[in-house]
Amino acid sequence: MEKLINIKVLVILIGALIFSMSQETPAQRKKTRNDKPATVENKIVAPTISYTVAMSKPATHLLEVEMRLNWATMPEKAELKMPVWTPGSYLIREYARHVESFSATDAGGNALDWRKINKNTWQITTKGVKEIVAKYNVYANELTVRTNELNDEHAFFNNAALLMFPKDQLKTASTIKVVPFGNWKIATGLPKVEGQTNTFRAESFDILYDSPFEVSDFKEITFTAQGKPHRWVVTGEGNYDLNKIAADSAKIVEEGYKIFGDLPYQDYLFILNLRGGGGLEHLNSTALQFNRFGFTTRYKDFLNLVAHEYFHVWNVKRIRPDALGPFDYENENYTRLLWVAEGGTAYYESVIVQRAGLISAEDFLAGKAAQMQALQNRPGRFETSLENASLDAWIKFYRPDENAVNNQISYYDKGEIVSFLLDVEIRKASNGAKSMDDVMRSLYAEFSKKNKNYTPEDFQKIAETTAGKSLNDFFTKYVRGTEDIDYNAVLNGIGLQLTTGESANKTAYLGATLRQDGEKLTVAAVPKETPAYEQGLNANDQIVAVDGIRATQTFLTSYLTGKRPNDKVKLTVFRFDELREFEIILGGRAAQNFQIVPIDAPTDDQKRLYREYLGAELN
Repeated sequence: MEKLINIKVLVILIGALIFSMSQETPAQRKKTRNDKPATVENKIVAPTISYTVAMSKPATHLLEVEMRLNWATMPEKAELKMPVWTPGSYLIREYARHVESFSATDAGGNALDWRKINKNTWQITTKGVKEIVAKYNVYANELTVRTNELNDEHAFFNNAALLMFPKDQLKTASTIKVVPFGNWKIATGLPKVEGQTNTFRAESFDILYDSPFEVSDFKEITFTAQGKPHRWVVTGEGNYDLNKIAADSAKIVEEGYKIFGDLPYQDYLFILNLRGGGGLEHLNSTALQFNRFGFTTRYKDFLNLVAHEYFHVWNVKRIRPDALGPFDYENENYTRLLWVAEGGTAYYESVIVQRAGLISAEDFLAGKAAQMQALQNRPGRFETSLENASLDAWIKFYRPDENAVNNQISYYDKGEIVSFLLDVEIRKASNGAKSMDDVMRSLYAEFSKKNKNYTPEDFQKIAETTAGKSLNDFFTKYVRGTEDIDYNAVLNGIGLQLTTGESANKTAYLGATLRQDGEKLTVAAVPKETPAYEQGLNANDQIVAVDGIRATQTFLTSYLTGKRPNDKVKLTVFRFDELREFEIILGGRAAQNFQIVPIDAPTDDQKRLYREYLGAELN
């Protein structure tokens, strides 16, 4: 009887359910199943965005921008925003400060009301129109790899420093048409739009802002590596050999390919301006600057610059630290991993150049020893860790002051040293079976190819997996901490040691860093634990006399060679326009010459690890 009653109840419930469903519309039933509306009325249609950049009067340094925004769902108040920084250069630069002559109209040229609502946002009252046209000029008279310059020689511009974006539309595609001055040519990493003159397409603003332009009567050359075209464009006269640059660049590209097994782009562009210095990485291009007459005396430095920016093709542009992409262009993007992003790349620049046969193993090790010496002479190594130096890049690295030597380190320089030592540590722990190459390949496979960003914890874990042991002590001391590095504890593993070459005799020294400005001898910085620091000399003091004799940098250097440690000198200085005198007891300092050299009687395993690392014999 109980079983029969249960069956009846079940029949009644099923009947009720069928009746209920019969009362629902098809759209309601679909919403119940998928929890999504069946219609598309509420979908936001992406706008069509196009730019025209002209440069009709180079002498004015004004780049002329027209931005067209066509949008079926145009908001009543459209907001156009200028980035405040550009990826790869971690400082708020306030590009909006160079914008002038802003105006807004509809497609027919009728004026629209607008106002600026914060430092980098222009708000336009659209009055129901579906297309707005914004025009503005950008003053471009600063040649760095992160800014813009227009003059009678060329136009170089970073789109992050030039082109505004509509609020909340960073994933939207856009086109940019360039109207060059005179017969100037155009170079950019963006692909051309078929059938449109001098017009290029970016699939998102991350791509647009990652693609600088060089517009000039540049020299150019192309080469092919791994079946893909690579192009050099050079603006300016100098003592460079473009054929040699192309040949050596091809070697650098090939070494990058050997590490990762692919070239993750269709083509690549090297932009070189022969003024200034530095470089900035991009997905399929780089912007470089170098001294026009430095190619005979500093060619190895130039190759290191090329290799550094090129290695960023993988490290940073695709192997992305936690906060670096997709980007927030209006605020700081904090990460503790710039020591890997930049310091690791600085390490690999020398690795690649050495593997390509462009420098020797001796050159490679001499460079590392010089960096170690510079770090050991920097009191700031006890104040700031690599991770904190990375985090504080936004407020410190690009704004060093006279006290920077005492409280900062460079995540480039120490990052390169620590990356070098980490590579040696991994090789030693794995008996040569693994290296930093394997770390980079794992990051590429596990994060870049899966479109994920990695964290500091991810990096340490992959390094440890590669080494086959815990590296927590290494990371605690040298990455997260500020302990002095025990170089030889690591270097001995491949039969090397760091020697300081310290002389037995100490010479007298003051300890202040000096700067000669014309006839003025000024204290530029006062490192900690020096006689100058301990006895009250300050940065910006102007030294006018030493023991009553007019001071110049040449004279002071020469004068101190005749002194001994603990001798006294009287310095007469202007401090805030007041004449002061200081009696300084000179310190004693031994000359140093850091070198990385073979240990005595290396074992066969140490010799093998060294040979596998640098492709040379340990002598």
